[in-house]
Amino acid sequence: MATSVVGMDIGGLMLRAVEVSDPGSARPTLLRYHQVQIPAGAVLSGEVIETNTVAGALKQLWAEGGFKTKNVVLGVGNQRVLARDLSVPKMSLARIRESLPFEVQEMLPIPIADALLDFYPIAEIEGETGPMVRGLLIAAVKAAVLANVNSAQLAGLTTVDVDLIPFALSRVLLSRPGVSGTVALIDIGGSTTSVVIAIDGVPQFVRIIATGGNDITQALRSDAEPAGEQPEETKRRLGLATGTVAAADKKAIEVIYKVASEQLTSLRNTINYFVNTRPIDAVRQIVLSGGGSQLRGLPEALAEMTRLPVEVADPFGTVALGRGLTLQELRRDGSEFAVALGLALGRAA
Repeated sequence: MATSVVGMDIGGLMLRAVEVSDPGSARPTLLRYHQVQIPAGAVLSGEVIETNTVAGALKQLWAEGGFKTKNVVLGVGNQRVLARDLSVPKMSLARIRESLPFEVQEMLPIPIADALLDFYPIAEIEGETGPMVRGLLIAAVKAAVLANVNSAQLAGLTTVDVDLIPFALSRVLLSRPGVSGTVALIDIGGSTTSVVIAIDGVPQFVRIIATGGNDITQALRSDAEPAGEQPEETKRRLGLATGTVAAADKKAIEVIYKVASEQLTSLRNTINYFVNTRPIDAVRQIVLSGGGSQLRGLPEALAEMTRLPVEVADPFGTVALGRGLTLQELRRDGSEFAVALGLALGRAA
């Protein structure tokens, strides 16, 4: 009997969910997806602040989306989560995880008791004292994760796993499609931007940047809100406009370019940091996803700033489609659901 799970992406203004059957199979099936809006302030940078409000929105999401399972995988990925390089003596993954509290306290800005720890192995290497395992230490503030889990529980849902959002994105956009070479995956969300650099689909470097598409919206609201038009509408209409600009839009264009330029510079610097520390692993391509990446002209601007080819991701290329779903419909909305799909695919059936 086929089993299904829902990947749940808790964003700053939207809840997005994707239900997948047989997620551990070679070709899982996407059954349904849906999103609902949540009030501003209920979630900040991916962390639930108003538990009851989010629980109510989750109930609405399940009712409107017709999801059949209550089992969910939640994602974490904000400034209260860090990923750092770590090499440890070779042993089983279970023993490595058991040893983390004794190994990494000096690497963390918070007490071990307040953190949830995990280790993502990348490769075996030879160290000065014998075989080692090189990987990524993942540490999250426990309270931030539990707030999201509690919201799901209040909505009658069962959290079967919690996954790092950058890993979920890498899974659906780099690992399953089998993207070769050194590739930078950039997902621009509402309030955070994830950068994953992978070699042959295996994540090597993760950074979470505390900016996203909502920064442009907020800047427009503060400095250049045109009469009769909402800031989000202005952002979508203008984007990174080129050519002749109407006089009434000049202030808005200046604001959009200022914020977007700062974000693009941060992304370029992040990629350069990886390249400078790993000079033999030159990044050959950028894969772009997330709702914030849909800003008109942004892929072209990112390519120009980094001098790298930029490809807009297609997260649905390796899944079968359930009844009533079409690729045309999915590709219209698809980039915004990449996180939720990657979370669902990480849960073995």
